[in-house]
Amino acid sequence: MADVGELYNFVLLIVLVGMLLGVGIVVLDNFSSSTGVTATASTAINNTRDALTPIASTWLPLIVTVAVLAIILTLVIRSFGAQRR
Repeated sequence: MADVGELYNFVLLIVLVGMLLGVGIVVLDNFSSSTGVTATASTAINNTRDALTPIASTWLPLIVTVAVLAIILTLVIRSFGAQRR
């Protein structure tokens, strides 16, 4: 089981992934609207942006929620286990 002291690394990882997704989507938006991009490249960029958006808006909050609930459940189980001894 994960120790509470290891939460710092997990939180940093989630923040880093969120920042990378956010910056990536912003860069793709700006790049697709710039001049000199062909229609095929613009379509590919828009498809990539549309594929990344659900990860940032749906999956990342779900992963964070499940992780926080698992941590809370682990702390509750450990507290009950410590009372038996």
